[in-house]
Amino acid sequence: MPKRGQLRVLLGAAPGVGKTFTMLEEGRRLLGNGKDVVVGIVETHGRAATAAMTAGIPAVPRTRIEHRGVALEEMDLQAVLDRRPGIALVDELAHTNAPGSKNDKRWQDVEELLTAGIDVISTLNIQHIESLNDVVEQITGVPQRETVPDSFLRGAEQIEVVDLAPQALRDRLSGGFVYPAERIDAALSNYFRLGNLTALRELALIWLADEVDQALKGYRKDHGIDSTWEARERVVVALTGGPEGETLLRRGARIAARSAGGELIAVHITSQDGLRSGNPATLAEQRALVEKLNGTYHQVIGEDIPTALVEFARSVNATQLVLGASRRGRVTAAFTGPGIGATVVRESGDIDVHMVNHAAAGKRFTLPPLTGALTRKRRILGFVVALLGGPALTALLSVFRSEDSITTDVLSYQLLVVVVALVGGIWPALFAAVLSGITLDFLFIEPLYTIHIHQPHHLLSLVLYVLIAGLVSFVVDRAARYTRAARRSAAESELIQTIAGSVLRGDNAIQALIDRTREAFQLPGVRLMRGEDVLARSGEPLPDNYHASIRITDDTTLELHGPDLAASEQRLLAVVTAQLAATLEHEHLTETAKQIEPIAASDRVRGALLSALSHDLRRPLAAASAAVGGLKAAGPDLASAQKRELLDTAEESLGALATLVTDLLDVSRLQAGVLTIAEIPTDPAETIAPALDELHLGPTDVTLALNHGDAVAHADPVLLQRVLVNLLTNAHRYSPAGTPIHVSTSTFGDRLEIRIVDRGPGIPPEKLDDIFLPFQRLGDTDNTTGLGLGLALSRGFIEAMHGTLTPEDTPGGGLTMVISLPTISTSQEPS
Repeated sequence: MPKRGQLRVLLGAAPGVGKTFTMLEEGRRLLGNGKDVVVGIVETHGRAATAAMTAGIPAVPRTRIEHRGVALEEMDLQAVLDRRPGIALVDELAHTNAPGSKNDKRWQDVEELLTAGIDVISTLNIQHIESLNDVVEQITGVPQRETVPDSFLRGAEQIEVVDLAPQALRDRLSGGFVYPAERIDAALSNYFRLGNLTALRELALIWLADEVDQALKGYRKDHGIDSTWEARERVVVALTGGPEGETLLRRGARIAARSAGGELIAVHITSQDGLRSGNPATLAEQRALVEKLNGTYHQVIGEDIPTALVEFARSVNATQLVLGASRRGRVTAAFTGPGIGATVVRESGDIDVHMVNHAAAGKRFTLPPLTGALTRKRRILGFVVALLGGPALTALLSVFRSEDSITTDVLSYQLLVVVVALVGGIWPALFAAVLSGITLDFLFIEPLYTIHIHQPHHLLSLVLYVLIAGLVSFVVDRAARYTRAARRSAAESELIQTIAGSVLRGDNAIQALIDRTREAFQLPGVRLMRGEDVLARSGEPLPDNYHASIRITDDTTLELHGPDLAASEQRLLAVVTAQLAATLEHEHLTETAKQIEPIAASDRVRGALLSALSHDLRRPLAAASAAVGGLKAAGPDLASAQKRELLDTAEESLGALATLVTDLLDVSRLQAGVLTIAEIPTDPAETIAPALDELHLGPTDVTLALNHGDAVAHADPVLLQRVLVNLLTNAHRYSPAGTPIHVSTSTFGDRLEIRIVDRGPGIPPEKLDDIFLPFQRLGDTDNTTGLGLGLALSRGFIEAMHGTLTPEDTPGGGLTMVISLPTISTSQEPS
């Protein structure tokens, strides 16, 4: 299998920057160096300078593909593969191939060339990159249908930006070097505005900078390089969830801003057991600040915080690391050893570490918790076991006491200490250790009935008792901490799951959140307030002096009526308030969207109308003007046949213009509800025949099955004929050649139905309602289709006659349009 070819992409911010010219220039240079270069396909777009650059470069002839009677030229992929050049020049990587080609997209053709071992040089504009497509549409307002997947593009061995200043590109466009003269003004006023070009240029440079950064990371990974390469300043700020975080973030942002392209990265390290975690509300505020400072926020789990922090900094190729000075006091530091900052400085290597002082630095004196993680009930139970178990064990050992039982006595009291430690923790265990030591010395060690310690090993025994009690109680306390953390996590997960489920299932998300909040924290009442107004409530609120208020948004607060929540519940409350804030924002956005939807719909209709008018009204006017102008210019010397042809053209164009204007006026009357309807008994056969004659449709074009008997419809025959003409025109346009349209009539109850059946491609179910909207042609760009008002008018006319117009799928393929009108038998007609 041949070695895969290499892809080189010339990337531009917009058309006209010189990508194709640069590609051909590079092709000529490589050809001059003896390389086997061919032109697979180059699109010159009528640019003389570009066409001149193709001279002298061998080219593979294009292939011609017929599509709807039009001959389209595409790159002959098989011919290039058979030619097997060293380098192929393939323009416009995002191009969509003509229907019938081997591949849908040109980048797929390039993939085959690369697989065959052929190097490719190609071109691409930034708007055709898949991940940037929506961003470009927001900037320019122009959607792009042709895109190249990022995965394919990032696989290129070389990507170069062909850059041109925005004003220079506009000058080129004004000079006629990019588009023909008739397109220049429109281009300068729309896509090629100076602001658009500047934004697209910045987007292209940023995308390429990110690609270069990814390539650098890949190179360092492939070559096992762990050291930091200072290609750009990356400042990592370590957040603990404490109040100093804002100071650290602003200092880190200033450091990053001092270098071009500096990057701010914030990271919070949480322990695996969840026991060490910052204030969730503070972290949320600091995360919002990171986003305002144009940085990124990360959360990493690690047991050893200094090691995890340094490893993260290395993984993002950080050059600076910002930490806050320790909040521990000197006494605490003396007992607990070097803190996180000192350890990070020691392990950071070539990463610069900034220790930033802050208001809370060095002011906190901490001691190990006296109560540990055990509950008060268990500590009391431990003392009870010590007070009752000690005398009971003493009485039991006194019964069996002998000169050789001292070892058993010691181990028995040691067991009592362990049991007390397991039950009540460190303080009951220490109490039991001291009490058992005194008892042993007083009752079982010579001299009896004294508490004087005459032998050093007796003192050692007491120390060992205390040490054993401390070690066992430490293990018990740690296990209790893990158990409590696990239960708390399970409770939080269950509550979050309950909240999410109630929000998804309920019609009122805010009320569901308020209900779940009251239930979760077992409060008498919860209210969501906006000023003095109550948005939602659950339970019975207590007097105003017995509640806590939490700000959710600028104008809404959550009132919790009842006792203050424990510190362990504040984390969960932060989750609930964050969810509530998101729900409020979502409802606000939904309400705003509902308010602007009518405006947006009106704008879409207005845009469609203006777009249609700009083309469909101009076309017959232009044709009529040209015909009249020809008659006037030729004067009496014009032959009669030519004069007749020009007059026919003018008459046809003016007739088409009159029809368009009439349709527009009819739509206006329908929407205003002032259309005049003359409902009289109407035989559908008397309207079907004139409609067929108007369209020149004969027996080979239409089959009839009129089975309505003597029933007649209450309808306006003129409007009904116009509806039939519109429907028959559409059916004839989309029916396959040689396949007749089927028109039938029937009665059903007090309704008369007319069915027009075609065997065309049909309409997808999700598009059935769209075909009746004004100015909608479902992607049909045929210039003869007019303004797209036919079906909208048809339904409006039928509904004005108290009927319905309904589309149905034709069995076996196609579309059936069903007209249903109220009927009256001929016996009831007026004489």
